[in-house]
Amino acid sequence: MKKENSTYRVAFLGINGALALVLGFLEHMLIPDIPFLPVGAKPGLSNIVTMYVTDSMGVGGGLCITLIKAAFALITRGATASAMSLCGGLLSTVAVAILLKHRDRLFSFVGIGIVGALMHNFGQLLVACFISGTPALISYGKYLMIFALITGTVTGGMLTLLMPRVERINSQFAIRNRGETG
Repeated sequence: MKKENSTYRVAFLGINGALALVLGFLEHMLIPDIPFLPVGAKPGLSNIVTMYVTDSMGVGGGLCITLIKAAFALITRGATASAMSLCGGLLSTVAVAILLKHRDRLFSFVGIGIVGALMHNFGQLLVACFISGTPALISYGKYLMIFALITGTVTGGMLTLLMPRVERINSQFAIRNRGETG
């Protein structure tokens, strides 16, 4: 049973990692830069996958998705993009994992999505300030906070809509899988 469980975990992370990469790639290819925001500011649709995996597997699963996304950024967009993805993703995933423990009681996926977006932007700003040696870049934070409210609402709202369907698919898979092995 343990081997089957680890196989399932690897497959689950692989499928969701691929989904996160596809969403991130499409986002960067199809959504133009927004004029009043720093270059590269995007809605973060792949963060829907990170939140889902963190909710399903815990912080370790979410961090795996974050590492996959950062590695892909390194390969496709270079070290700076990778560092920004990694720092923003780490802060966001840890914050999301903490808040998911209180999801039903205190937070919805929308609230968690907003906090995740805020933390992601904060992490990216820290990297930008460090790399450029320009602490004044923090002034972009006020614009990114507004943007995070919007994007976090969108990603959290999308996860809220998708979660019942995904859980239904997962439960059907679990029933079929039990029938084949038992």
